[in-house]
Amino acid sequence: MAEAKKTNYGNESISSLKGADRVRKRPGVIFGSDGLDGCEHAVFEILSNSIDEAREGHGKLITVTRYLDHSIEVEDMGRGCPVDYNAKEKRFNWELVYCELYAGGKYNNLDGDNYEYSLGLNGLGACATQYSSRYMDVTVWRDGNKYSLHFERGEPVGKKGDELRIEPTDRGRKTGTRTRWLPDLDVFTDIDIPIDYYVDTLRRQAVVNAGITFRLKNEVLPAGRFETQDFLYENGIIDYVAEIAGEEGLTTPVFWETERRGRDRDDKPEYKVKLSCACCFSNKVQRIEHYHNSSWLEHGGSPEKATKTAFVYAIDKYLKENNKYQKGEARIAWQDVEDCLILVSNNFSTQTSYENQTKKAITNKFVQEAMTDFLKSRLETYFIENRVDALKIAEQVLINKRSRESAEKQRLNIKKKLSGSIDISNRVEKFVDCRTRDVSRREIYIVEGDSALGSVKLSRDGEFQGIMPVRGKILNCLKADYPRIFKSEIITDLLKVLGCGVEVPGKFVKDLNAFDLNNLRWNKVILCTDADVDGYQIRTLILTMIYRLCPTLIREGYVYIAETPLFEITCGEKTWFAYTDKEKNDIVKDLEGKRYKVDRSKGLGQNDPEMMWLTTMNPETRRLIKVMPEDAEATARSFDLLLGDNLQGRKDHIAENGYKYLEMIDVS
Repeated sequence: MAEAKKTNYGNESISSLKGADRVRKRPGVIFGSDGLDGCEHAVFEILSNSIDEAREGHGKLITVTRYLDHSIEVEDMGRGCPVDYNAKEKRFNWELVYCELYAGGKYNNLDGDNYEYSLGLNGLGACATQYSSRYMDVTVWRDGNKYSLHFERGEPVGKKGDELRIEPTDRGRKTGTRTRWLPDLDVFTDIDIPIDYYVDTLRRQAVVNAGITFRLKNEVLPAGRFETQDFLYENGIIDYVAEIAGEEGLTTPVFWETERRGRDRDDKPEYKVKLSCACCFSNKVQRIEHYHNSSWLEHGGSPEKATKTAFVYAIDKYLKENNKYQKGEARIAWQDVEDCLILVSNNFSTQTSYENQTKKAITNKFVQEAMTDFLKSRLETYFIENRVDALKIAEQVLINKRSRESAEKQRLNIKKKLSGSIDISNRVEKFVDCRTRDVSRREIYIVEGDSALGSVKLSRDGEFQGIMPVRGKILNCLKADYPRIFKSEIITDLLKVLGCGVEVPGKFVKDLNAFDLNNLRWNKVILCTDADVDGYQIRTLILTMIYRLCPTLIREGYVYIAETPLFEITCGEKTWFAYTDKEKNDIVKDLEGKRYKVDRSKGLGQNDPEMMWLTTMNPETRRLIKVMPEDAEATARSFDLLLGDNLQGRKDHIAENGYKYLEMIDVS
């Protein structure tokens, strides 16, 4: 046996990462990953700073260069990043921007300061990217000067106090910032960012930043030669929507915009949001994209929820008001709208709650509320003013809906055939069905084996009572894993007879449906076993199977235990049945002084049909115990104790409670 490694965990064991190590050793915290997608996000962090400048009206061109050695360069024509001495902070600004996390010039946007609508508000991007680079060169033109900085592996290069090189500008009055860096393979597992990433990112940014040119320069062999591509949408998102729709759009693209003020919570500060949306409908193409402060919200968040709510509400309202639904027809779903919708939203807010630093979703409550209200009102107006287009949209959405429902119905029919839920009596060995199709009346008796099957079959009412024999003791489902469980033919047969599927991960189940209570073929599932030790064990095993594979049946009260009599007491021509020792003693006491006979009841397989009908099958005279666990956790603990892997717990339980059952021990 291997000896455990001895470690000392004391006060000196706690440490903190400092400087560049805060990013270099944990890049996933900032960039979401230490892989290629994390490296790509670092590119967007630097690009975001240039976009913020352009959006503020400083420069109309941003150039991104992809070099053969995997280095990247971003250059803008903005005001130039402040890098000189900051008297207020008593430090150089370059130290704050490139060597200090949570430092920047975008924290006061609520007060109308710089960058009212900004991509980056956390003061992380430039510093984190610098920290994660093999090298970074920063060149800034502003205030009539040219400022130069060089970093390597997160540290500035140069004599202390002389890291910032200052010389007269070589651009006249032109200002701007140029950043070139090489992502460090000691930080990221891969730095070979494909050209497709740059093309996709710059195109998206051109879409949501109207009138700004994004230029991509890609170095190709021989070294020093560049292929150049420009991305520009003069009118922003409406040009993009028209491009996607092409000439065969169902409706003409429209553009809506508004500004709102509000707050996410009563005790939170008020902020401003600028909403814009371009959309049209098409029966050829579908596309939905959401952007916030120029960031593509790949995972949506608030704008996605607002769009779903507003479009379903407005179109459903139009269909109802114009009597487009058939009688009894279900209302439309978002999927039906989505299948024919081209929509791009482009929102900005002075306060943004991103899910995380990767900025792929936002959670602003007020943005969602404002956008929902904005889209609802614009859609209602649009339907009134554009009656022909409104009719086209309504008809297409209904076509989508009815096609979806038809496909779903066909899918379910196929699934039923594959699962064996149709004509199941011909497919499951020894299963005996009943005649009625009325599920509210149907009962299934689960019995031990062939002899019990014969007896119950002769005793039952074939109109509403079915029978399924389990052919002896089944697998202990509490201890077995799913692959082993579903290899058991009797278990899969029993589940097919029930018809409701199973509540387990789909990968384990090939021939059974996912659980759906609506597909249960019975109103009562009755466990009917002999009133002896073997019968109790089989009953427990079946109950355990149901508990593990479809526990909802127990929670909803569909599972019952049929009480079978323990004793048959005969006096003359009259017979009594006792289900407990107390009942037997009470009957015997009443017969005191008379000649009577007490027989322990035979097993189900030996009982005559009349007795079985009277004691076990007749709804008027039988005794059923509904299995309704008051507390699922307590039930789970009991099952685990009695049938699970808790061996010591089971030993302790027997030691504490075994004396209660000594008289039942068979020592013959």
